[in-house]
Amino acid sequence: MSDMGLRSSKLLVKDVMSSPVITINQDAPANEVAGLMGKHDLGCIIVTSKNAKPLGIITERDLVERVLAKNAKPDTAKAKEVMTAPLITIEAGETISEAARTMSRLNIRRLGVLYKGQLVGLLSSKDILAVMPELLETIQEQALIEIENRAQEETEEEKPLAGYCDHCGVWSDNMKEINGEFLCEDCRAEMLSESEEE
Repeated sequence: MSDMGLRSSKLLVKDVMSSPVITINQDAPANEVAGLMGKHDLGCIIVTSKNAKPLGIITERDLVERVLAKNAKPDTAKAKEVMTAPLITIEAGETISEAARTMSRLNIRRLGVLYKGQLVGLLSSKDILAVMPELLETIQEQALIEIENRAQEETEEEKPLAGYCDHCGVWSDNMKEINGEFLCEDCRAEMLSESEEE
């Protein structure tokens, strides 16, 4: 039962990603990139080749460092010169925790999301942070259920059984299984003293 809960709570990349992805051709000028980012209120844009294959990503920081800081002309600097490449991607069916591990390991804040080899979305660290409270609540609830289930199983195991002793045949309300036999308290004590004598 606990496994079912764990499986259903695994949030996937496709559940959290932003879609559709705004892209721009590698030969587009930097001012067009900035214009698209402003128009769609985005912090980044995916750069694609002529056949729409994702090549890299341009963030606001890339524009600042590679265009403004270098005093490059925004209408002549091309997207392929400004982008960070290659675009790091993740499959749409991966878990959010795997995406977070990838971002942390590579020290990046965004991942392109692929489905059947096609770019279908973008996942940012902000997207992950937005679902973290829900994820933590679910994990806490599952932990409490697990604790309750374990406590219930333990109390059920500790309850003494009632019945006839397999060794002496006397009725007892305090039977326990020892080596495949259900024994009363007296027979258990007798067996214990015999084993100590040996």
